[in-house]
Amino acid sequence: MLKIKIFIPIILIIFSLTSCGKGFFKPGDARKNPPDPKLRVKKNLEEGKGFRLNNAMSGNQGTNFEFASSNELWRASLDVLDFMPLTSANYSGGVIITDWYSEQNNDNESIKITIRFLSNEIRSDAIDVNIFYKKCISTNNCKVNKQDGQLKKEITKKILAKATIYKKQSKDKNFKPYIMSTPGE
Repeated sequence: MLKIKIFIPIILIIFSLTSCGKGFFKPGDARKNPPDPKLRVKKNLEEGKGFRLNNAMSGNQGTNFEFASSNELWRASLDVLDFMPLTSANYSGGVIITDWYSEQNNDNESIKITIRFLSNEIRSDAIDVNIFYKKCISTNNCKVNKQDGQLKKEITKKILAKATIYKKQSKDKNFKPYIMSTPGE
């Protein structure tokens, strides 16, 4: 009787989660996945996209929290901008804002960079990089302009390249070989 009381809510939860569909389960690309179901299961488990019932039932594993350090785009952005002082780096808000930065001999010109994160996926439209140039004639006479130039493209390209490297390193680190069992074992 106790097993039925536990079994029914679990089935209801599973059905309610599968009905959420949009955004919860990401569709796979058929070109990147093997057609054989056993090989698909093996690939997904090795990449950490699934769970093993043995691990879930053992109860000796802790909760897996996602922090800013696990977001490849965030880490790559901070690494690319490490030469500039930061005014704000708000992971939950998805914004990095640098302070005004100028080279040593040029006090009349400075730049400020803001990065907004639009997605956690590593894509060219996942981040919005804005570069502001400030030119000052005197201390109180400054003009600020937002410009879309080569520097914006270079910073975006560097962030995406570094994030791709971090993603591959994370994927390699989390790889766990899956040994398929044969029926009757």
